[in-house]
Amino acid sequence: MRPFEGVRVLDLTHVFAGPFCTYQLAVLGADVIKIEPPDNPDMTRGEGVARELNDGLCGTNFLSQNAGKRGITLNLKTERGRAIMHQLVETADVLVQNYAGDALAKLGFGYEAATAINPALIYCSLTGFGRTGPKADHPAFDVVIQAFSGLMSANGTPTSGPVRVGPPMVDYGTGAQAALAISAALYQRQQTGLGQKIDVAMLDAALMLMSAGVTDTVTSGAPPQPHGNIHPHYPGYRTFETKDGLLMIGAFTNRQLARLFKALGENRRAEEVLRMARREIRLARDSDAALIAKHVAKRSADEWEIVLNEARVPAARVRSLDEALAHEQIESRSVLQTCTTGLHTDSPGRLPVAAFSFAHGSPALDRPPPRLSEHTEEILGELGFNEEDVAELRKTGAV
Repeated sequence: MRPFEGVRVLDLTHVFAGPFCTYQLAVLGADVIKIEPPDNPDMTRGEGVARELNDGLCGTNFLSQNAGKRGITLNLKTERGRAIMHQLVETADVLVQNYAGDALAKLGFGYEAATAINPALIYCSLTGFGRTGPKADHPAFDVVIQAFSGLMSANGTPTSGPVRVGPPMVDYGTGAQAALAISAALYQRQQTGLGQKIDVAMLDAALMLMSAGVTDTVTSGAPPQPHGNIHPHYPGYRTFETKDGLLMIGAFTNRQLARLFKALGENRRAEEVLRMARREIRLARDSDAALIAKHVAKRSADEWEIVLNEARVPAARVRSLDEALAHEQIESRSVLQTCTTGLHTDSPGRLPVAAFSFAHGSPALDRPPPRLSEHTEEILGELGFNEEDVAELRKTGAV
């Protein structure tokens, strides 16, 4: 049994952050019902690398965080659509939404209205800047939050200036924070019987992703500077050119740096490093980095990865994502899984699921991502609607 089996989640989210949050609940067993307007579905349905999937409203950007869910279309601008939503709220444990501003409240399903229907409901809102403060109503995407939060300014090199992080890390970080908050609220409700109102901000999530840098800046008043692949203080914590590409070495501690020098054949320097204070290593960083670079340039990145890992020095060849996905290490893990019921034609055979596993009841995919409105009849049937009722609802545009 997975942890959230028996928990029902209403998913009124779109793009990445919100859907990733509810996806994490789905792979842990929750019955997640993705609710989309029939005339304005999740925009990621049409986004991705495969045109046919985009045209079929099952783009890879949608598939990547919507497996394990059931899908229903519901027009909340109609009276009958709102009546169905009212019934769904009565049956739910959690509602997750990322509507802009008070748009959902205007449709009759803000926090106060939803919890009047179901007082034990856990109501989670995801926004760019949160529900309070002068920017509460301002729109945002991942890149905007990267710019506002200082994340972009901490990335890049002194020459390049600020550079955005390529993948939407703030979106996924926000979704993970929201899933954690909901998990905590579900546990809290077991103890107290009370529902919860959760306010998740992408901006706050970005700061959490930079916790050490935030603390340093609060303490010193000086923000982190971009230094690219070269750590400004530690000589063994940076990339080096090998015979055939880049090698990232992560020798951060004195012991790791000493092991690095020993693996390079610099035994005397290894012994000196073990006796040095870290401030002394920082002062000698340029000469040490040059010594490391001289040795590393003589062999391939793959060779050095093997040699250094065997010497207990963190190191890896800089790989592209396709190379990483093909490595046997990832093959040995459960982070990528195949949908047991089969994905849509021509769609990926495997999807990323979760960054952890359990001894029992691990995160798992039990259904493919839903086609638009795929489970509308099924879900309405659970609410007591028959085939004729559903046909009438479709005819009137309520679903």
